[in-house]
Amino acid sequence: MYLELAPDSVVRKREIVGIFDIDTSTVMKNTRDYLNRAEKNGEVETVTFDLPRSFTVTAKGNKDQKIYISRFSPSTLAKR
Repeated sequence: MYLELAPDSVVRKREIVGIFDIDTSTVMKNTRDYLNRAEKNGEVETVTFDLPRSFTVTAKGNKDQKIYISRFSPSTLAKR
């Protein structure tokens, strides 16, 4: 099964580690540091031009991580 994060971006559901709300999760400094470090490493892909509402962490293996920033809320993505 696949999850559509944007019209041109899909990921396999089995690769999803978690779907997080940007507003509530970035309050913590650790989360902000994690996202900043991932962005510097080229692991972040923004799949929207609108206001971001969630980020989805995926991993194919222990080292192959990708973070997708999406305009959809975590509850909307969970329903898909």
